[in-house]
Amino acid sequence: MARFLADESCDFAVVRALRAAGHDVAVIVESAPGTPDDNVIDLAVREARILITEDTDFGQLVYAHAHPSAGVILLRFPAAVRGDLGPQVVRFVELHGASLIGSFAVLQPGRFRLSRPI
Repeated sequence: MARFLADESCDFAVVRALRAAGHDVAVIVESAPGTPDDNVIDLAVREARILITEDTDFGQLVYAHAHPSAGVILLRFPAAVRGDLGPQVVRFVELHGASLIGSFAVLQPGRFRLSRPI
């Protein structure tokens, strides 16, 4: 099973769904609320965890500032379609597993984009 770090912006339904599916999910809001983004991504790298967030600032860190990452999943789900957000993330992880390590994924309802930062 994969290891994840859920940023403060991550919907807790995602955390519950991933944990229920057997994944190891650390949560910033449980351990270090208010941690700056660059420290959050550093923690994810140190602990070899894929970061799950809804905060687009992590795209800036990874792409514009070339900040190292162990992988990022950016969730972009509008309020009207959040009902099955947790199960959708679990399905995405099950389908793409190992390819998420070191990648930057943007997950939206019905589609995703997966890239590798240079």
